[in-house]
Amino acid sequence: MLHTLAVANYRSLRDLVLPLEALNLVTGPNGSGKSNLYKGLRLLSETAFGTAVESLAAEGGIESVLWAGPEQFSQGVKRGDYAVQGGPRRKPVNLRFGFAGDDFSYAIDYGLPEPMRTMFGKDPVIKREVIWHGGPWHERRGIVDRRGPVVRARDADGHWQVIEKRLPTYDSMLSRLADPERAPEVLMLRERIRSWRFYDHFRSDASSPARIPQVGTRTPVLANDGRDLAAAWQTIVETGEVDALNDAVADAFPGATVDVVDSSGRFSLRFSQHGLLRPLSQAELSDGTLRYLLWIAALLTPRPPNLMVLNEPETSLHPDLLPALGRLMKRCAENTQLWVTTHAESLIQALTETDACNHLELGKELGETSAHGFGPFDSPAWRWPGR
Repeated sequence: MLHTLAVANYRSLRDLVLPLEALNLVTGPNGSGKSNLYKGLRLLSETAFGTAVESLAAEGGIESVLWAGPEQFSQGVKRGDYAVQGGPRRKPVNLRFGFAGDDFSYAIDYGLPEPMRTMFGKDPVIKREVIWHGGPWHERRGIVDRRGPVVRARDADGHWQVIEKRLPTYDSMLSRLADPERAPEVLMLRERIRSWRFYDHFRSDASSPARIPQVGTRTPVLANDGRDLAAAWQTIVETGEVDALNDAVADAFPGATVDVVDSSGRFSLRFSQHGLLRPLSQAELSDGTLRYLLWIAALLTPRPPNLMVLNEPETSLHPDLLPALGRLMKRCAENTQLWVTTHAESLIQALTETDACNHLELGKELGETSAHGFGPFDSPAWRWPGR
């Protein structure tokens, strides 16, 4: 499980360090930085797939996503006595993401490329990338350490040895290194991060992939767009917690049942409800009903990930369904670390009924995102590796 998430200089996240628990609820008004935090977490996950630099370039390059305010605010500016002004830069340009976990911690530091004749000038370069044993960063805790193109790892005797000298500075070592003997931690962390799942606004329009019957194969992980809903549902029936599946349907739609129909190898859902003379296919379901069934399939996965991130799951759902969705989320958090970003008061209330919910309420002052209730000495201990 992750215990700390840290982001520095990404859009409104100038220097944000947050504590994490098994169930994490992120709220705040529009413009407070919730979307930036979600995007930052997703960028962090993309390091394991080798697509983070591509995503940053698609956003306009590192200069477009960097914190746009001054390096620091004086007390006079915070009180409103003076206008916000920029001064001479004291630190090199950096864009940083990191986390601390039960066993391994990780940080990556992006910077500006050296001036050169290239058409890829928007690509950031990786200045430092480190894996260490849990807790705040310290050189003595380092396991694998990358500076520019050179990667070092500790051997069995605790001595550093160079394992790569020419790693491209636009590639993360998580996506490129595959050395189970000299750096097994890289492989372990990569697979762990690759298991993270992000679900953001399932489509429910008439041409949505979730409404179209698909070829059915065992599907322990629901796709991000929900196209394999029926196959994922049947997989839970046969290899997962079928009682929990039925309970989740009954909790939201009393008296309803859901089953899967096989038509020449293509699977589709059939929704039966008291009062209807025939069952409804997934193409006929209302937007809210379809989305709720998608959330059931995602949250009751037979293959729980290390982390599951849900962005505004209340979209198109009637407020009466949100307490049941909250109960489903709390059940999911027993097996996987869950991150939920929402505006819905009834869902917030349902999740915060338990003391186990880590409620992170974001706000913004002078363009900078912060978490309410966390002063300078309340945030988790965190140190960024230097360059």
